[in-house]
Amino acid sequence: MFKELLPYLNKWFEQADIRGYSIPDSYGTEHLKGHTDKSSGVPSSFKLDAVFNEFVERMKLNYPFHHPDYAGQMLKPPHPVAWLAYSMAMSVNTNNHALDGGPPTSDMEKEVVAQIAAMFGYDDAFLGHLTSGGTVANLEALWVAKNLHPEKPVLFSTASHYTHKRMCDVLGVENRAVSLAEDDDFEVRMRAELKNAGTLVVTMGTTGLGVIEPLDKLIPLCREAGVRIHVDAAYGGFFKLLEDTGLLSPEPWQLLHKADSIVIDPHKHGLQPYGCGCVLFKDPAVGRFYKHDSPYTYFSSDELHLGEITLECSRAGAAAAALWFTLRCFGLEKSSPFALMLGDCLKAARDFSNRMIKSASFELFEEPETDIVTYFPKAGSSAEISRLSRTLFNDTMQQGRSSLYLSLFNVEAADFRKRFPQIIITQAETSVTILRSVFMKPSHLEFTAEMESRLKASLERIKR
Repeated sequence: MFKELLPYLNKWFEQADIRGYSIPDSYGTEHLKGHTDKSSGVPSSFKLDAVFNEFVERMKLNYPFHHPDYAGQMLKPPHPVAWLAYSMAMSVNTNNHALDGGPPTSDMEKEVVAQIAAMFGYDDAFLGHLTSGGTVANLEALWVAKNLHPEKPVLFSTASHYTHKRMCDVLGVENRAVSLAEDDDFEVRMRAELKNAGTLVVTMGTTGLGVIEPLDKLIPLCREAGVRIHVDAAYGGFFKLLEDTGLLSPEPWQLLHKADSIVIDPHKHGLQPYGCGCVLFKDPAVGRFYKHDSPYTYFSSDELHLGEITLECSRAGAAAAALWFTLRCFGLEKSSPFALMLGDCLKAARDFSNRMIKSASFELFEEPETDIVTYFPKAGSSAEISRLSRTLFNDTMQQGRSSLYLSLFNVEAADFRKRFPQIIITQAETSVTILRSVFMKPSHLEFTAEMESRLKASLERIKR
């Protein structure tokens, strides 16, 4: 499909009109005689061919992120329409810091951020913008948390992304990890944990197991304790569109609008190229913490310049353009093609997990809540499970066009023992290594049977 969109790229260069200027045919490097083409400034054909060929060879070392054979990490190429829009906008290279750096792409950013805020149920009075990714987006949310409660700690779950501890440490914020698992003493334990806390981070789609943390149970406890809630939905946020489909438990998703801040990454399930993150604040008054002046920007318009409400300065306008173009093509409604693509990812994960439940060779570790499935080869001891998992991980990648690309996940031995008491775990073992697959692509839905077949074949090979 990428090649099918090339005519639109040509149309862009033929029709682009930037305040009466066309995209230039020359880069102004004609003086580099012998190194560039005289008319365009492009490197000479000999040089360009050599560098192109080297580039092609080096890129061969990537994994096939675009193919269903790859079900390892949270990686996939952008949708071709996002690539097209990014390529077109990048030829102008707008900067969404100040309006004079890119008026159209700044407007596009405001429009897509409003769409995302509406998806979560925020009303029109919110503050938000795109970022270079979830790390920076979470940094901003934690920075605001620090400004609101400078003497109070930030709490996050033991399953949360490591960025929360790292960014709290960068900001000099007291922090600690707590269990958000819904055990028998959940409410009593959480009331004690929340005492004197400032902000609790709740993850909607943990990066290890894809767990949706119990936002619906935590909101009343946090309100009772006067604790803010920040939702890290960097990975799982777009699954909000599927809350009425029966593919996931709706209760946590229905209360997202009550969160004080939310982070989401369009470069994960939003079909976008890296890097495109987003941070939203329910209360626009937090904009006061961003207030600053600049002696050479913010003069072209009295409207809000996005740089006035971001910690990052220069940001690619092309990222906003690509997201805007994508949402214009596919929509962001619950019945949209966008939502249908996400639904196929969840269906693929459910189908594969059911295959693992029925399998004579593999065991499902945990029922998936999103599109991440964890499982392991059946064996009598955790040491053998870890050995087989690592061997499978390597063997499945060595089978040419019948390869599989998986990932590994380390489970704490105590947790594994609790779930599978019949499996022998020695006292010396602190963790068990199992297999993990991320079904991020709609094409995975038609691939699960083939994936199971290849896994069985690999297991048989390594047991010979």
